Amino acid sequence: MKKILSLTLLLCCHIIAYAQSNKHIILGGELSNSAATSVADIDEVMPRMKALGLNTVLVPAYWELMEPTEGQFDFTLIDRTINAARQQQLKVVFLWFGVWKNSMSCYAPAWFKQDTQRFPRAQTATGKPLEIASCFSDNVLQADLKAFSALMQHIKEKDPQREVVIMIQIENEIGMLESARDHSPLAEKAYQKEQWAKQYGTDDYADEKFMALSYARYVEHLAQAARRIHNMPLYVNAAMNSRGRRPGEYPSAGPLAHLIDFWRKGAPSIDLLAPDIYDTGFKSWASQYAMPQRPQDGGKVKNRLFIPESRCCVNSGVRALYAFGEHQALGFSPFAIDQAGAKDTESVTKAYGLLNQLTHCPLFNQGMTWGLLFDQEDRERIITDDDVVMTCRHYFTLPWDARATDGSTWPEGGAVLIRLGKFDYLLAGSGVVIDFKTPSEKQQEVQKQLGEDGFAEAGNTTKTSTFSTFKGKRLGLLSVDEVAIGNDGNLNYLRRHNGDQSHQGRHARIGVGEWKILHIQLYQY
Repeated sequence: MKKILSLTLLLCCHIIAYAQSNKHIILGGELSNSAATSVADIDEVMPRMKALGLNTVLVPAYWELMEPTEGQFDFTLIDRTINAARQQQLKVVFLWFGVWKNSMSCYAPAWFKQDTQRFPRAQTATGKPLEIASCFSDNVLQADLKAFSALMQHIKEKDPQREVVIMIQIENEIGMLESARDHSPLAEKAYQKEQWAKQYGTDDYADEKFMALSYARYVEHLAQAARRIHNMPLYVNAAMNSRGRRPGEYPSAGPLAHLIDFWRKGAPSIDLLAPDIYDTGFKSWASQYAMPQRPQDGGKVKNRLFIPESRCCVNSGVRALYAFGEHQALGFSPFAIDQAGAKDTESVTKAYGLLNQLTHCPLFNQGMTWGLLFDQEDRERIITDDDVVMTCRHYFTLPWDARATDGSTWPEGGAVLIRLGKFDYLLAGSGVVIDFKTPSEKQQEVQKQLGEDGFAEAGNTTKTSTFSTFKGKRLGLLSVDEVAIGNDGNLNYLRRHNGDQSHQGRHARIGVGEWKILHIQLYQY
């Protein structure tokens, strides 16, 4: 029998209003680079994105196809994208593939590429020209600006109320390759004028700062034009400076976390600096771009986390849960989701299904949440919440699952943990286990090596208590219920997790490959 568990929560009106706006968090997916280059492709891909559970699709807008002849614009693909998305009740984020895409000027029109006198290239210190248009050329800027402005004007005419198109990415993974900065004559003139070497030195990292400010100033021109035409959120994305590489070995001077002050100075009209995360260390990369309110920023959020690109894989779903739970992310979007296999997209679909339910919980994304993300090496996190100490672990730390010890790589486990009230929590995710203790109980706990049946192995205690007599109180599981969250924010009871499902009241858990929401209530004794 189903029953409804009401959330008896006292909330301020502004919190409720904010929660309502969070119903529009981006549960996204970015199309592969060539997936929207024909009408047939757009018509085919949009229904598939809807079926995967996305609410937003990130779609390239190609300069070379939009302005094949200088001054003559063709918006056929833009119109088809908007119409197809509207039909599927999807939102769209357009990615302006203008002068730069992954550093290179590969999406510029042929008439632009071939006229290197009018539209000069960046150069290395040795004078080697690069497939990168120089951001110091006013001709480059004006050509880009004219096309981008035409795009924004057309979007305004096609979607004036922002019912479909909700955000714009300006360029794509801006940055210098082969060189930390541009050494073309125009660049050298600007470098000398600003006396950059005197201020910062002459090494690669000083050059990178110069280039970051220069790129940001360029982007600011496009951002200001967009604001004047059709005001909506704007962002730039960054390829990470990973694997010990130096500027120029990675895309130097892009909107990287260590350059945020230069990008904020040069491009104040940009709302978000967004990381494209493909390398290991997802939690570390995400944390560098989740910059909360700080007194030195006038109490404003310096940068809300939005991940427009991440490797589409079996771990994508739990990574999305972590981003929203830990950092109150604006959105998450695996790259090339249209080309991914069913095994990889399934995790995204399952996670987005949980997140879509969580948007109806008034406390979701309000700072009363935690994100959990575990793998084979990083398998435990301890969270203290007033009188509750939560030991959160990867599900495979439990001894009875054969997959934990058969030599295979553990899939990541992750979840959103929400505090509803004292001794009252929601856990939504996959592949996690949590036990709950009072601080004094945690301090006195005896850790033992467990056997495959979940009980202590004889004579294999790894830690003994220093307390001769137990002091204080303990926490127990009052109830663990699997629930669904209705559109009204109520918790709809599905089934009780007890006995074997809670290890006789020892923990709450969601297995690897399972995707559930648990309502956990505790009591003290």
